[in-house]
Amino acid sequence: MRHVISLLVENKFGVLARVAGMFSGRGYNIESLTVAETMDSGVSKMTIVTNGNDQVIEQITKQLNKLVDVIKVSDLTEADFVGRELALIKVNVENNSRSEILSIVDIFRSKIVDVAQDGYIIEATGDEKKLAAIIELLRPFGMKEIARTGIVAMTRGVKRPQSNHKNSGGDI
Repeated sequence: MRHVISLLVENKFGVLARVAGMFSGRGYNIESLTVAETMDSGVSKMTIVTNGNDQVIEQITKQLNKLVDVIKVSDLTEADFVGRELALIKVNVENNSRSEILSIVDIFRSKIVDVAQDGYIIEATGDEKKLAAIIELLRPFGMKEIARTGIVAMTRGVKRPQSNHKNSGGDI
């Protein structure tokens, strides 16, 4: 089963390498990983997508909690959360396909962020199903390249999580 795991970690050199090393050292795969500073510059938030049964995810969670620079680990899979991803899609454009591509972009509330004589770069955001749908509709026009961020996720509501970090102002 696919799981979205959210981490608050100390914003220090080597933390990302230790987290990724924990996964690879135990033979777990990371499908996507995003990381960025929170409102507190001393804390970063990681969102990791991985696969595994309940025992595997429990082991991953326990191992992550053992890492010194990890403040908090949450498996968001069963939680009420909002998850989004960004994709940049480079697509071929010919004179007879411009209006159809523009319609697809409009329907998906995406935007064209670069225009060249023979192509567009389209910025699309949303959940994975939305991105898969726009990619499939654009595929027949000839896609040249896709770059995706991976999921960023946040639990719904405004409760602030408890943290051991002295300056934690971020949300997990």
